[in-house]
Amino acid sequence: MFRFRTIATSVLCVAIFSSLGVAQDLSKYRDFAFGMSVESVAKLAGLNASSAKTVHQRPELIQKLDWEVYGYFEASPNVNSARNIRFDFYSGELYKIVVTYDNAQTKGLTAEDLIESLSTVYGQAEKPQTNIIISGFQTYNDSQQVLARWENAQYSYNLFRSSYGMSFGLVAFAKRIESIASASNQEAERLDKLEAPARESARQKKQEEDEQSLQEKARLINKPKFQP
Repeated sequence: MFRFRTIATSVLCVAIFSSLGVAQDLSKYRDFAFGMSVESVAKLAGLNASSAKTVHQRPELIQKLDWEVYGYFEASPNVNSARNIRFDFYSGELYKIVVTYDNAQTKGLTAEDLIESLSTVYGQAEKPQTNIIISGFQTYNDSQQVLARWENAQYSYNLFRSSYGMSFGLVAFAKRIESIASASNQEAERLDKLEAPARESARQKKQEEDEQSLQEKARLINKPKFQP
């Protein structure tokens, strides 16, 4: 009886350690780890951090950095299947990654082919019946069907296929920060909409003042030269 319990315990320990050994790290995509700064991500991608674009400045700073892995007129390198990667930052911290795979590299591949490949990196996939927002703007509802999902309590990776160009893509994000950033985006867009009339009025006033200034300068030049 004691020998049976010893063997059973040994088998259980092996199973547990095996499970831990194959636990997948979802805290980063390739070398890009969630929580990295704009400068760190830009350096890894070979970009200038100043090329990061500000999406919203309030209530919190939201930025994005687009990386064209190689130009559209360049041959796709065999070592890289990604065509474009968009990095989203909340208060300077990387929280979301949107990858668009190159059509030439995925030509002929099925969704199951990509799921199989991604599963070797991120573990067993789920296939939830749901959609995911691809765009970084709340007002532009670019919703795509999730083909497969890999996630844990902290991170989520979602494979999709665009209904427009039929390109495969992957959306990965840190759940806690993504939730906060989404709320911040919604509030920023609410404020933008609320203040839009005042901004338009100010823009028109500035345009009229600039035109009046140009007219006055032209008058000062042309009046002395005019011959009736």
